[in-house]
Amino acid sequence: MKKLILLTLIVILTACSFGASSELDRNRQTWQDSGVTHYRFSLNIGCFCVFRDKMPITVEVQNGEIISMTYPDGTLVAVTDPNYETFSQHATIERLFTELEAGQSGDADEVTVTYDSTRGFPSEIFFDFIKAAADDELTLSVSNFQVLK
Repeated sequence: MKKLILLTLIVILTACSFGASSELDRNRQTWQDSGVTHYRFSLNIGCFCVFRDKMPITVEVQNGEIISMTYPDGTLVAVTDPNYETFSQHATIERLFTELEAGQSGDADEVTVTYDSTRGFPSEIFFDFIKAAADDELTLSVSNFQVLK
């Protein structure tokens, strides 16, 4: 009887971990299948950060490379901008998938995600890196997504 209970528990835990991973995989595949290589979107980075008043930025991406990032007032986020490195680590759909995967693999204590129902990209990701700590949470939100020709 103990072996049957143990086997059942293993099957349930395996199914749970497989389901979480496969949701990410299915959405990543949907994104890849969409064939979108040139796009623009608004990126809001929500955190306990000094640049909160400069959100959302507008990002243009082509073939996986950042073409431009601009502040809401239209000012270009230059490579020399102190925020450039922070912004660029989140500034492509592919990078968002990579961050999400890392968070779900243990980099964060809690991760929640909402996917775009059409193209599968993560439209909102919430990370709580240390559940017992304050001010370590990060939210990444994608809006105004446009395919560019």
